[in-house]
Amino acid sequence: MSLAVFMETPICLVENIDGELKLNPHALQILTSITKPVIVVAIAGLRRTGKSYLMKRLAGLNPFFSLGSTVQSETKGIWMWCVPHPSKQDHVLVLLDTEGLGDVEKGDPKNDSWIVVLAILLSSTFVYNSMNAIDHQALAQMQYLRELTKQIKVKISPNAAGEEESEVFVGFFPDFVWTVRDFTQELKADGRPITSDQYLENALKLSINKYHRFEMADLSRQCIRKFFPKRNCFVFDRPTKDKSLLACLQDVPDRQLEPLFRNQIDCFCYYILSSAKPKTLSGGIKINGRRLGKLLETYVRAISSGDVPCLENAVMSLAQTEGPDAVQKAVKYYMEQMALKVDFPTETLQDLLRVHTECEKEALLIFTRDSVKGYLKVQKKLMQILETKKDGFICQNEELSTEYCQTQLEHLSQSLREAISKGTFSVPGGYNRFKKKREEIINNYYQMPRKGLKADEVLQKFLQLLSVMEDYILQTDQALSAQEKVLEVEQIKREAAEKEKKLLKQQQVEMQQKMEAQQRSYEEIGNQLTRKMVEYRYKILEEQKMILNSKLKEQKKVMEEGCQMKAAEMNQTIEGLQAQIKYIENVFQENQLASN
Repeated sequence: MSLAVFMETPICLVENIDGELKLNPHALQILTSITKPVIVVAIAGLRRTGKSYLMKRLAGLNPFFSLGSTVQSETKGIWMWCVPHPSKQDHVLVLLDTEGLGDVEKGDPKNDSWIVVLAILLSSTFVYNSMNAIDHQALAQMQYLRELTKQIKVKISPNAAGEEESEVFVGFFPDFVWTVRDFTQELKADGRPITSDQYLENALKLSINKYHRFEMADLSRQCIRKFFPKRNCFVFDRPTKDKSLLACLQDVPDRQLEPLFRNQIDCFCYYILSSAKPKTLSGGIKINGRRLGKLLETYVRAISSGDVPCLENAVMSLAQTEGPDAVQKAVKYYMEQMALKVDFPTETLQDLLRVHTECEKEALLIFTRDSVKGYLKVQKKLMQILETKKDGFICQNEELSTEYCQTQLEHLSQSLREAISKGTFSVPGGYNRFKKKREEIINNYYQMPRKGLKADEVLQKFLQLLSVMEDYILQTDQALSAQEKVLEVEQIKREAAEKEKKLLKQQQVEMQQKMEAQQRSYEEIGNQLTRKMVEYRYKILEEQKMILNSKLKEQKKVMEEGCQMKAAEMNQTIEGLQAQIKYIENVFQENQLASN
């Protein structure tokens, strides 16, 4: 990622070859290597309108490729330039420069539409660049925006009418900025100065009197107003009065450009760099370079197959792709932390499970952070893997404890074994000496630290193996009476039964601890995913309120423009949004009452 951010020159991301859109693998690799959130600014517009110059100024670096001084278009497809964001250190600025629209050299005009669709779907700020003025002609040329509902699906299964309302698209669409080059008009309305934003809003007013020649322009106005509730406008004077300099503007030093133009460009760049938001999907899903690359692959695959890009399908595909990656990250973190924090062998199983719970909780946080949506299948897979890894650590803990205890007992009992082999205890009174030596071994064993949770089990097995020799020594001890031997045998059996009972109880406790740890694991993943779902729903609620607010403003504006019938038509959409917001708020209230 570190090298990818400091790209000295742009690279073609989506190649337009003979009317077919193809991904450049090298560019895609650069994009998907970016793990930080991305702020994506895409610019589109008719050819020969100076789009690439604006992108150069946003990048703040040297000219990146020929801006085109002849009539032949230079930028084919979509070019990408990734640079460090100048004011947001934890974000990467991804600039997308699209080929000029309306190029007579292209055979299929639909190709332009797909370029615009990709630019809109990928960007968090979409810049449309045009020349001279925002008039009926400029609006009529924006057929690419008028066809968006036919070229993009939000849901896999649309409504019965086959079309989706504009408010559904708003949650996915970027902010809109219209830039006008070589602007020669005065920014005035009704004799009063207005801002460039007001100029745009005035240009987007609907025509009360319907004329056929204005119909296409009005459709464009409606599309911009419906799909892009947040919109701004910047106008630029001619950069220089010297026509010879216009042909090579990219090489002209700033000092030779008109001061007003320089100021306007600086204002535009400041606004974009300070106001452009990180790329997100509906529900507040944050997008980094890796996710943006995956989305792009899904969109281009759909277009290449003759299908329409589906936003819901792209999110599902992203979730399915990122799910295994999120699982892998979570498991890797868990393994690293367990290996670092567990001091093997632990004295008790609870000591190990305490560390496991801590590491698992942190690993689950990583999973819920990096997974796009909590699909049940992916969750189950993660829990199964973590459960298996936990069992592996438990086995490792037990094996190390067993191995250590066996080694220590072998060392402690070495003199006993040597005495047995020499027949030291096969004499009158030998059994008491044997018992004393055995107790000495047991006492020394108990005093040894860090034996682990298999200490009793290993000792029990050791004593069971020793019992055969113990019985033989007892029976051959001529100093003991028959009655004393019977009492000793009973005592030996009693002690063995007590140890067995103690060992069984320990195993039951450990089994209960394992079950409780597993229950805590499922509760933790459930709690984390519930929190993430609540956050997701809050984001959706915020988006719905934002859309409702924009619809109410739009309705008010339509009424002010005298289009009463159009305003009435919007009531159904507004009422639907209000009902949906009310439903979500009621669900939140019910959940809060239930939790209390």
